[in-house]
Amino acid sequence: MGFKAVFGILAAAAITALSSAAPALAEPVRIVGFGDSLMAGYNLPPAEAFPAQLEAALKASGLDVTIANAGVSGDTSSGGLARIDWSVPDGTDGVILELGANDALRGIAPEQTEKNLDQMIGKLKARGIDVLLAGMLAPPNMGGDYGERFNRIYAGLAEKHGVVLYPFFLDGVVTQAGLQLEDGMHPNGKGVAVMVERMLPAAEKFVTELQQRP
Repeated sequence: MGFKAVFGILAAAAITALSSAAPALAEPVRIVGFGDSLMAGYNLPPAEAFPAQLEAALKASGLDVTIANAGVSGDTSSGGLARIDWSVPDGTDGVILELGANDALRGIAPEQTEKNLDQMIGKLKARGIDVLLAGMLAPPNMGGDYGERFNRIYAGLAEKHGVVLYPFFLDGVVTQAGLQLEDGMHPNGKGVAVMVERMLPAAEKFVTELQQRP
């Protein structure tokens, strides 16, 4: 056997060995942003919606992640419960669950909202999908009793299910006219950027823990 033939065999063997030793490229962490108009990006370009801006911020932090937008404007916790099985595809690693604002605006009993969110979290965890629960606060005009019953929902569910809690999804945006659309309820692009900045530490921790799962 000539030198060239021997060299070719050795080179091929070396390449094969290196290929088998090299670890497979890791898949990005797959997250779904599941919620109402605050998640969907009401009246905003897709790139300015919360999932897109959070994905960009996490990637800028060095995290390999994709965030799908499963927000539906006007959705209540009942609507979310009805669609969560098919709106969150198989292969999803984590869900940012943001619902309840429309329940409060409609005066739905907080106990019903809690029950719906509880079932959604249970469904996701049964599928091996972790949850970052985004909390909401009742509007002051709903009264003190309603607010007390509603506002305690999220911390209680986070403790019950052992999920990450971000206490108030609209933190930093409420009452800030320059960060809201003309309706005074939904964030504009700058407002979403503030929301992302406030949530980023919790989201980074959430994604990092997902990456470390066996």
